[in-house]
Amino acid sequence: MENPPSSPQEPSPKKPKMSTTTSDDEDCITAAAADGGPAKPRYKRRKIAILFAYCGVGYQGMQKNPGAKTIEGDLEEALYQSGAVPEHDRGLPKRFDWARSARTDKGVSAVGQVVSGRFYVDPPGLIDRLNSNLPPQFRIFGFKRVTASFSAKKFCDRRRYVYLIPVFALDPSSHRDRETVLASLGSGNELVKCLECSERGRKVEGIMGKRSFESRSVVQPGISSNNGTALSSREGNGTFLSHSEINNEIMVCADNRNANSNILQCESVSVQSEISSNGEGALVSTEENGTPLSHTEANVESMVSSENGNANSNLVQNESVIEEREVGGELDGCGNRQVEAAKGSGFSYGEKERERFNRILKCYEGTHNFHNFTTRIKAEDPSARRYIISFEANTTVTIDGIDFVKCEVVGQSFMLHQIRKMIGVAVAIMRNCAPESLIGTALQKDVNINVPTAPEVGLYLDECFFTSYNQKWKDTHEEVSMKAYEEEAEEFKMNHIYSHIAATEHKEGVVALWLHSLNYRNYPDLRVISNDGKTDLNGAKDVDMAE
Repeated sequence: MENPPSSPQEPSPKKPKMSTTTSDDEDCITAAAADGGPAKPRYKRRKIAILFAYCGVGYQGMQKNPGAKTIEGDLEEALYQSGAVPEHDRGLPKRFDWARSARTDKGVSAVGQVVSGRFYVDPPGLIDRLNSNLPPQFRIFGFKRVTASFSAKKFCDRRRYVYLIPVFALDPSSHRDRETVLASLGSGNELVKCLECSERGRKVEGIMGKRSFESRSVVQPGISSNNGTALSSREGNGTFLSHSEINNEIMVCADNRNANSNILQCESVSVQSEISSNGEGALVSTEENGTPLSHTEANVESMVSSENGNANSNLVQNESVIEEREVGGELDGCGNRQVEAAKGSGFSYGEKERERFNRILKCYEGTHNFHNFTTRIKAEDPSARRYIISFEANTTVTIDGIDFVKCEVVGQSFMLHQIRKMIGVAVAIMRNCAPESLIGTALQKDVNINVPTAPEVGLYLDECFFTSYNQKWKDTHEEVSMKAYEEEAEEFKMNHIYSHIAATEHKEGVVALWLHSLNYRNYPDLRVISNDGKTDLNGAKDVDMAE
């Protein structure tokens, strides 16, 4: 009697390729030594995606650049030292199919960065070997086995960046420039001068665009446009101070410096005038770091040192004094007087401020031409068109006594300085330095304007998403995401990135000093721009009155 035919069985699903460091028998090939000794294991390369984080301080960005210290440079060397890259491929990333998901700028950090390539993952312990060969500001979380065609750059659907902006940066009355403070006198809504910041702010590369402005923490006089001699200082109403008036004010400052516990009062209340159009000046002395000083700057430093009467205590730099006061918890941001003014203004990131800031950021959402928010890309270039999925600022975090607003932006991809310039314009609008219509104008293809660039220290790459890839290969490969490393990533972010952002603001006041540059002298394009590209003076007057 014949047996009934058996029903066909469905084939068992393929086993997902896991991120194991053990080799299968078919993949581990043993080759006998030439002298007949014991077999030596030989491993095959695996296509993997490495997920890691880093603090960008001290690095010239992510992308490898000859002669510069970069994230990729240190990571590639660590891969070689850990045995993931052979000797003949050292320094040749194309040979192991190297790709990155995001290219962060100088000083920008990352929590969820992803790179891919073909590496030797055996023997076990690759992650530990990588972390041991990298500085503490790196953290390799793990790796995922991916398909042979996977590319961290091409398969990344979207990126999420976070910018931490101090709450005081959104207060229109804090850290204003000298001209605005003088203009507010007698208006009934007077602004308080920031005593601990230099009036122009420290020059940070990239902040001023193509313009070049020098900044000092001591007196900087007006410079002649022809012979380069120091002339005089100008008041906000256009009148000039004579040399004797400047010297008298400096001497009063020096006397107050002795009688007062505020050791920085002299630099703060001393006159700092405008620089001439061509930036020439008579330079006769230099600081310890080689930066030239003008006649007046050199005289102020020597005068303050002699008035102190202590040969061992020369002019104390701003950073060290701020550090001492921060230990006692007396300063927030730039100085005690400024904190009191901020409290007196009653500004806080409440519901009204949150709604306005989110309304401003929402103007960036969608597909636009961002040629004014980057460098070296023309409006006609197709790469200038970028798609912003979301941009919001709904939460605040407190780090070392400073309140920050967490600005989260999600987009397909971003250009050089794009996010920092978007934040710069948004902050200028919140501080009433520019109208909300400026964003729509800057996004026009036929308009070319210069917009401010926020400091890089508050920006970090939060996560890269591979949604389409994970959906397509979910049955055969592991998901490429940060879900398995959320706790470890959060710990690294708090200990290295957040702490660095707060410490930098405490020590150097980067954001506070940058706020002093948000004025029409440095950025004339912040005024209302009409459709034909000309300045609308009537609209500019409305902005001035709003201040």
